[in-house]
Amino acid sequence: MEQQTNSSIASPGSIEPVDLPVLARALEASWDHLTSYQGATRPGNPAYGQCYPTSRVVQWFYPEYEIAKGEVWTGDSVEQHFWNVRGTGERADWIDLSWAQFPAGSFVRHFELLDRNSLGDSERARERCALLLRRVLSYLGNNPK
Repeated sequence: MEQQTNSSIASPGSIEPVDLPVLARALEASWDHLTSYQGATRPGNPAYGQCYPTSRVVQWFYPEYEIAKGEVWTGDSVEQHFWNVRGTGERADWIDLSWAQFPAGSFVRHFELLDRNSLGDSERARERCALLLRRVLSYLGNNPK
């Protein structure tokens, strides 16, 4: 972890690329109540509450992606959600490794891209993101491709 940013997750410097399916496995193996929003968990739904730190870790490995913040309609309620986006419009490419927390039929109502240099994370959010990144890096070190 080379240079510190406002967000407490250092930039990757020079790391080997990680395939998205490998990163997804590392994230899922690293999620728990300490990395979820307000410690929330749901049995059988490991992605629940993991979207923000997940989007930060994805951005660490894929710095060309920005973090999107949006509203998801679940069929019963509107939930705040975070994921990663590269590009705009029809050419936009999304990475959302925590989408599974939502029931089938859910959809994004609208979203905005966040400025990576002024995320305004709370101390707790920074801690959750840093913990998830450390766990993912450990997983990848112990479970190469």
